[in-house]
Parts: sequence; C-alpha cells; structure tokens
Amino acid sequence: MIVDEIARFLDQFAPSDLAESWDNVGLLAGDRDAPVSKVMTCLTITPDSAQEAISAGAELIVAHHPLPFRPLRRLTTDTQEGRLLCDLLAARIAIYSPHTAFDSTTGGINDRLAAGLGLVDVQPLVVLPDAAGAAVATGQSVANLRGAGRRGRAAGGATVDALAARVKQFLRIGQIQTVGDTRRIAENVAVACGSAGEFLAPAHAAGCQLLVTGEVRFHTCLDAEGLGVALLVVGHFASERFAVEVLADVLAKRFPSASVWASRHERDPLRWL
Repeated sequence: MIVDEIARFLDQFAPSDLAESWDNVGLLAGDRDAPVSKVMTCLTITPDSAQEAISAGAELIVAHHPLPFRPLRRLTTDTQEGRLLCDLLAARIAIYSPHTAFDSTTGGINDRLAAGLGLVDVQPLVVLPDAAGAAVATGQSVANLRGAGRRGRAAGGATVDALAARVKQFLRIGQIQTVGDTRRIAENVAVACGSAGEFLAPAHAAGCQLLVTGEVRFHTCLDAEGLGVALLVVGHFASERFAVEVLADVLAKRFPSASVWASRHERDPLRWL
C-alpha cells in the first residue's frame, strides 16, 4: 500500500470541493508513491503528536488541521511550523489534511455532532449553490444536499439545558460555556464544529433557537444575545477531536493491512482552573 491509495480514498470520503475557499486540504507533504503500513490521525500536528508519529514509525499523518496552512516563503527550523515539517519530512512521514471538507462531508464531523445531539431532519445549514440549484431542478431530497454546518430538529423540543447535557455526554466533557437563557425550548438547532461564529447569521436566518459550536469571539456572543439565539460553546478541541478517533476507525476498516490509531498524546491546551 502506498500514500496515494489512502490519499485518493480520503479525497473521495471528504471531497475538496466541500472545503472552504480559504482552506488547504488534501495531501500537503510527502511522496505519493511511498509505502505505508502505519497511519496516525490527530487533530493538530504539535511537537508531541509529531514525536509520537516519528517514534512509532508512522509513514502518514492524517491531521485535521492543515500543516502547512498558509503558503510558505521559506522552510527552515527558525519557526515551530518549519521545525515540525522538517522533522516529519526527514522521517519520511507524509501529511494529509481533510479539515473543512471533513467538517462538511456526509458522515463528517457536523453530521456526527447532530446525531450525538439526537437531531432529526438534519440538513446543511449553508447549502452549496450547485446543490441548491440541483435540489430545485430535480426535487433532490434534503438528505442529499451538500454544504457547511448542519441544522435539525430536537424531536419534541428540548431545553437548552437538556441539550447541553446531551452534548456533554456525547463529547465526554464536564463543562461548556453558554450564552442566553438555558431554560428556553430549542426545537430548531444548528451545529458547526471548530471556530464557527460565522454560522450565527445563517442559524438565525434558518429559525434556529440554538447554535452548538466549538468557539466564538466575544462580540459574536453579544450578537447572539441580541438575535435571541442561544449558544453552547464546547471548546474547539472537544468539538472536533472525537471525529479524529472516528476517522482512525474508518481508515482501519478500509485498509485492514495497516496499523491505524488516533494520537494518544494529543490533548486540549486549554485547562479549567
């Protein structure tokens, strides 16, 4: 098995046309023809996760967050990004990132967040223009629409408090931040993993009473209060890390001859005091 086989599978699993225009997805570093027997998934390539991959003899890292993310003018060890890339390339480890394509693909992070909350009638929060046109032209079902974020119904309605309890149990976290009245009923709910404050406006436009996301800016919280949309802010790490473990399982089933694992040393840099 070679790097290109896994890269082509991931290209189909999380198509690049689902990624945001500013993103950097796909095979980002390494030799497509290099052999692979060990694959590690992680949320972010850090000194700890990079060393784990090197020590374990991995030939491919599938990292949700891209490395590199922005175009590089030079590749040296003067920066942490440069050091990580130099170390991984010296160890002949390739890097693939699905990032926002994985957020938005069918069965991706936002679909799984919506399922974890028990939402029904789930559809994209922001539908891709071509998918919207196809739906109008062919009567395509909402289940087949493509786009970013997700929205759905909490069957029978639920308080924000009750939905907070559900998401804490699903993500296995003890605390989350909230904005708005947690006693109100939220029947229409939007979810958007990671840093997703830009989804507040479409969530409000879609009639959602609640947006569940990873992190937002302070002024987005004020905007949410003004719009009457409650927020559950679970943390960037928590909103996406669970899916890295899911992705490891997906790859292990698709490529049974490979050893695939989610980073065991990765952790949330934020702590509660």
